[in-house]
Amino acid sequence: MTTTHHPLAVLGGGLGGLLLARVLHVHGIPAAVFDLEPGPEARTQGGMLDIHHDSGQPALAAAGLTEGFRAIVHPGGQALRLLGPDATVHLAEPDDGTGGRPEVDRGDLRDLLLGSLPAGTVHWGRKAVAVEPLGGGRHRVEFADGSAITTDLLVGADGAWSRVRPLLSAARPAYTGVSFVEADLHDAARRHPGAAALVGGGMFMALGDGRGFLGHLESDGSIHVYAALRTGEDWPPATGPAGSAHPAALRDAALAAFAGWADPLRALLADADGELTLRRIHALPVGHRWERVPGVTLLGDAAHLMSPFAGEGANLAMQDGAELALALAARPDDPEAALHAYEQDMFTRAGASAAESAASLELMFGPDPVAGLLEVFTGAR
Repeated sequence: MTTTHHPLAVLGGGLGGLLLARVLHVHGIPAAVFDLEPGPEARTQGGMLDIHHDSGQPALAAAGLTEGFRAIVHPGGQALRLLGPDATVHLAEPDDGTGGRPEVDRGDLRDLLLGSLPAGTVHWGRKAVAVEPLGGGRHRVEFADGSAITTDLLVGADGAWSRVRPLLSAARPAYTGVSFVEADLHDAARRHPGAAALVGGGMFMALGDGRGFLGHLESDGSIHVYAALRTGEDWPPATGPAGSAHPAALRDAALAAFAGWADPLRALLADADGELTLRRIHALPVGHRWERVPGVTLLGDAAHLMSPFAGEGANLAMQDGAELALALAARPDDPEAALHAYEQDMFTRAGASAAESAASLELMFGPDPVAGLLEVFTGAR
């Protein structure tokens, strides 16, 4: 087995891991990033992200990427529409360009970060299968391809089911009671004009009765939508191979879950292009933290996985990456002090965001969510 040594190794090439590597590079600190995907084009990167003025945007500024970020902002993406189950529009706000959460395509943002790193920073096709301490703060990581590395500082940026987290914490993500059925409607203005008119130019929500639709007009003109509902982990009944839900059965079950809702809303599922995707929403305990362990730390979902209902996940991951890099750059001779300072600040901000996300889940999937959200939006204004 081939083993190489890297002074600083990052497991996970998502937004947080890449932002960490970029800010370290700005400060002259090399990092090696290891990602399980075979390459940067291996899969689509998901939908739109609103990048917050107090977290994601300062992180990109620390990376020297503000100009590049502004170039990929989706004009009109901050528009907002809130509907009830009967498709009555209760709130319709345009994007006037004055908000603090401009929208970008996740894939475009990832490409911006990848393009800002020196060639060879990201090692693709490296799925971690074992992580072990070697003593003295050093760690060894073994990959599925038979290779291995050792490192003086290991950063787990490897998502919800992190291989690094068990070195620090016994916590595991738990099901939140909410599941998504993910759908796409391509070339919406031409092929799905009814859906395009319903969703509008930015963020779209239709909520009630412990379920709802959350959607967005993408920068390529498609509509990306999640049908969300409070349900057990055994929904829908397994009808396909290996206990999976057959694609047609998933669509039928999702439509049945929205029986009685207005036809234009149900059409977001009925007319969706391609197969639907079932996603369970998991979260770590609110306030998740750990005691300092030499030579290792976490960022992003690996550290504080939360439900997406406050829009904080990607922003926090990038903020984590920037703050960790800046802490290490400020204390080049004392990385343990840098890790301690980073973790204490991260625990505080992540705990607040996780509590907000959990509260938003209860608001959006509890009684009378439209009235509750109208009150929230009015208060925000």
